[in-house]
Amino acid sequence: MNMEHIKNAKSFDELLELKYGKVGTESRDDFEEKAQYFVISEVLKAARKEANLTQEQLAEKVGTKKSYISRLENGKCDIQLSTLYRIFEFGLGKKVSLVFG
Repeated sequence: MNMEHIKNAKSFDELLELKYGKVGTESRDDFEEKAQYFVISEVLKAARKEANLTQEQLAEKVGTKKSYISRLENGKCDIQLSTLYRIFEFGLGKKVSLVFG
């Protein structure tokens, strides 16, 4: 991708397509997956800080290890839906809802 292509892009979606490929391609799917993990990690980190909990305190509340919370907050590991639910609902007192689009 060269600068001329970037300057001529008319939307963010077009930039994503130039860099990661069209929706449905393996490279774009990989990017989208990583982007979702990043969003989850940032929401988790913000909610934990808002609750005034350390990673260790949150880990204790939900029965896991501090290192696991740290890896989640850094987007370094996958998370099961049941674990995500437990962390947000029981550990942070937040409601979890899913939207499929």
